[in-house]
Amino acid sequence: MSNSIINDQIMKEVLTSAKTIAMVGVSFNKQEEKTSAIRRRPSIIVMKYLQEFGYKVIPVNPFSKDKVMFGEKVVGNLEEIKIPIDIVNVFRPSKETPEIAKQSIKIGAKVIWLQLGIKNDQTTKISELANKVCISNRCIKQEYQKLFLKVNPVFPLLHTD
Repeated sequence: MSNSIINDQIMKEVLTSAKTIAMVGVSFNKQEEKTSAIRRRPSIIVMKYLQEFGYKVIPVNPFSKDKVMFGEKVVGNLEEIKIPIDIVNVFRPSKETPEIAKQSIKIGAKVIWLQLGIKNDQTTKISELANKVCISNRCIKQEYQKLFLKVNPVFPLLHTD
């Protein structure tokens, strides 16, 4: 389904039916990083937020494989996940997303969701040819807040102090 026809109703259906999300590119806390810097990482904020609203979120990051993040073991790639995945949420550069879309299709994910600022026409085509929903350039957390909590602004400013 083309991103141009993705509307609030489709996103609401996607978020209502989904139970499990693979989050590709979620950043793991580095030992030497200050806690304040870690809390401002969008992928960490989004992962924790989605967990708080009942989603099982599997972190995917080859550089943090086998570590534990918010109670979930980090896997190196999508194919290592042994449970059904509803949404593959992507925090990686746009140029990497066609390959992630192919992997998402291979594991049977229903939706490929590219975070805010991430868009790739080839990824959309790959998804459409496999009859998968592809949502681009939208934050899954912001959309959840807007659709279910009626929160506005949806992503509060993060303080740097």
